[in-house]
Amino acid sequence: MFLWEGVMEFVAVAERESFTSAAKQLGISTAQVSRQISALESRLSTKLFYRTTRKVSLTEEGAIYYRHCRQVLDGLEEAERAITSLRDKPQGLVKLTAPVTYGEQFIMPLVNDFQQLYPDVSINVDLTNQQIDLVEAGYDLAIRLGRLSSSTMMAKRLTTRTQFVCGSPDYLTKYGIPHSLSELHQHNCLVGNHDHWRFQDQGKEKSIKVDGSLRCNSGYGLLDAVRKGLGLTQLPDYYVSEDLAEGNLVAVLTQYQEPEEGIWALYPHNRHLSPKVRMLVDYLAQQLG
Repeated sequence: MFLWEGVMEFVAVAERESFTSAAKQLGISTAQVSRQISALESRLSTKLFYRTTRKVSLTEEGAIYYRHCRQVLDGLEEAERAITSLRDKPQGLVKLTAPVTYGEQFIMPLVNDFQQLYPDVSINVDLTNQQIDLVEAGYDLAIRLGRLSSSTMMAKRLTTRTQFVCGSPDYLTKYGIPHSLSELHQHNCLVGNHDHWRFQDQGKEKSIKVDGSLRCNSGYGLLDAVRKGLGLTQLPDYYVSEDLAEGNLVAVLTQYQEPEEGIWALYPHNRHLSPKVRMLVDYLAQQLG
């Protein structure tokens, strides 16, 4: 920072040929401009200006120094214009990871739309249900569902999801509608990766162990099974909302439903500074929200 002290004031005086005019341009006092120039000359051990009561002009050394300083300031202005341009028109590579099903259904269509808007952005997408270390693997962005584990990552909520326990009308007619959590053990509960379903009872979280004739790590596999009347299952709204609206499935135990969970964009601290990542995250939030 020390090397830059007085440079802006020096260039302004050189171009305005006036300490007073330079001070007005910079929005500071004439005395401050004078002090900065004097300090600069002292540091360089060189006289930069000839000063008279009517005129300020560059010395030979001052003219040489001005040409170099002007080039540096022009470079800084060009760098600022480049960054501003990137904000308006992002470019470069973004590496993104997302869960398989949610990524296929929601993220990829939006990524494709984003690339239509910003063709200078290249996006590498890895759809996986594994929790990838973003920094170690070199990813700019991850989409994560539900609760976040403690992390050093930055997080932005894109939208929310709600978990529903539901069954087909035929199944509920045959086996009855459960009205309490304790009744779940009487039902065939079709489970995914976890054999505990989460609920909220009188403001407190409850985790209920369930069991049944089918275990499947595919949400669509469970959805097909529950549609066919094989049992109850707990799935996020984006799997079952259409079936619930059309009456193909019926939600049960809604009084014990947990509050909405977040769907998140996760990124290392330094990645969101990049215009391409920031604009993609903002676009996903706008479209999903």
